[in-house]
Amino acid sequence: MKNNLIIFLTFIGLISLLSGCEKDGTNVVISENPIAPTIVSLPNLTLQRANGNQVLTFKGTLVDPGFKASATYSLEACAKGTNFADVLPILSGVQDTSMKITVSDLNSIMLKKFPADQSSEVDFRIRAVLTADAGTGYTPLVYTSAVKSATVTLYGLPSLDLLNSGKDQKIESALGDGTYFGYVKLDITKPFTLKDPDFGTLYGGDNNVLAVNGAAIAIPADPGSGWYKLTADTKGLTYKLEAYRVGVIGSSTPNGWNTPDTKMDYNPTSGTWSITLDLTAGAIKFRLNDNWSASSGFNLGLGDAAHPGYSLTNLWNNGGSQDIPIDAAGNYTLTLTVAGSKYSCTIVKN
Repeated sequence: MKNNLIIFLTFIGLISLLSGCEKDGTNVVISENPIAPTIVSLPNLTLQRANGNQVLTFKGTLVDPGFKASATYSLEACAKGTNFADVLPILSGVQDTSMKITVSDLNSIMLKKFPADQSSEVDFRIRAVLTADAGTGYTPLVYTSAVKSATVTLYGLPSLDLLNSGKDQKIESALGDGTYFGYVKLDITKPFTLKDPDFGTLYGGDNNVLAVNGAAIAIPADPGSGWYKLTADTKGLTYKLEAYRVGVIGSSTPNGWNTPDTKMDYNPTSGTWSITLDLTAGAIKFRLNDNWSASSGFNLGLGDAAHPGYSLTNLWNNGGSQDIPIDAAGNYTLTLTVAGSKYSCTIVKN
């Protein structure tokens, strides 16, 4: 887990994909030999906590399908030789050929799938999802690069365990600097303390002030039980609890477009929010804390004709974002990934 995940995506001069485009009525003619994206180079992936703020660069090339298109690029990883059966998303962005991420952020993401304090063999690829915009509407096409393998060494994160919170959970320090962060599910009837398992130190607190061997931290009556973003600074002896309720809303959901939203649960292993529920045909969006404000949280949907680069793999956090359609009634599993200012989701009918 990390504090204020920041992913830096660098654009290196190509604003749009421009290659030959032919039209036959409303048909786009795809090149007989489309050029897939490639991974040009990988950074040194022996990660160390002391270099947590260092920025790593993954370099690639753009896809050329032979027609004008908007593209979203994703850098993905998996255990070597598993053919991406269990994909770990690393970065995503619109028309990127150079992707940048800090050591601490990459380490935190990769710990979801790979062990700490040892080396793992990992396959990487770039996946480009395109939307044709040459008069055809939205026709998604997917191109993937050849696999590039590397040895990755991760470091374990110092953590604080939540005691008596009702479930096994912890917050972690991405830089090992005494600042800890995590999403935790709290029960208003179960005040908790924090324990440093390495040194056995117990922390309690009140009114955002931590104290060694202090009283259990109470959950605020408003908003009460639910998911929170918890930060703690064991050097400055402060803590902060902020409500973090990720919900799905829309005509397809049980409450329609009315508050409260149907709340999702967090999986700290995968770093995703998910829910399984019955939906009707209609539409949905995702938002934070029952609030439509994109500036104070998120309000996630699809792009419009002027913003075709936004899709399920790159949701748009904007009040003008379009609803996500649900074509048929049924039982669905919705999974949302929040990575800094990047959002993606999967919608699977069970």
